[in-house]
Amino acid sequence: MEPGAKPFDFGIKADPAPFGKLIEDGYEVNMSDYLREGWEIFRSRAGELIAYTVIIALVTGALSRMDAIGSLVSTLVSGPLYAGYFVYLFMMFEGRDVRFGDFFKGFNYFLPLLLASFVAGFLVLVGMLLLVLPGIYLAVGYFFATMLIVDYRMDFWQAMETSRKIVTKNWFQIFVFTLVLFALNLLGGLALLVGLFVTVPLSFCAAAVAYRDIVGLQAGMWKSGEK
Repeated sequence: MEPGAKPFDFGIKADPAPFGKLIEDGYEVNMSDYLREGWEIFRSRAGELIAYTVIIALVTGALSRMDAIGSLVSTLVSGPLYAGYFVYLFMMFEGRDVRFGDFFKGFNYFLPLLLASFVAGFLVLVGMLLLVLPGIYLAVGYFFATMLIVDYRMDFWQAMETSRKIVTKNWFQIFVFTLVLFALNLLGGLALLVGLFVTVPLSFCAAAVAYRDIVGLQAGMWKSGEK
């Protein structure tokens, strides 16, 4: 674990000014660019990305087949495991040397990821039970929450609200992007499930590119080694 990493803290309050400017000025969503660059990134790191996806599948699959405790543990570790894709990719974007072990640094953000997962899941569920549409709005709105937690070590509520406000500016386009990623993984699942070992990491690559291009990585933090 890197110096200064505190998996059980609540995260920090990031300066809201840059996000306010982004929300005010707006941004473009270039889905084809995200998918194209995501594919190039996947191709360049296919071995490690596929291997890590296999590990996630084995760990969560084995835990979910156990009793209620196993299912609970699976729920607890899923967030950090999936966040590991973003840690790895953000480091790579900023030119840092990445190793396979960097995938597991998603656990450095354990508590804020866990809180975001439970609170966002609860709010989406409530929205679905009420009128469906509020649930869909929130599910899409929280698209960048995990990435904000990883990039800024942001506390879960600020990450959720910042993501929602950014996404709301171009909600429909982000919604279409998430549908494209869903369709991609659906096709991967139809390919005897084996295709998921390509489409899942590819989806994370495309999402990370979208975050970098829309929100922007926190300047210098990934290069300096502070993460």
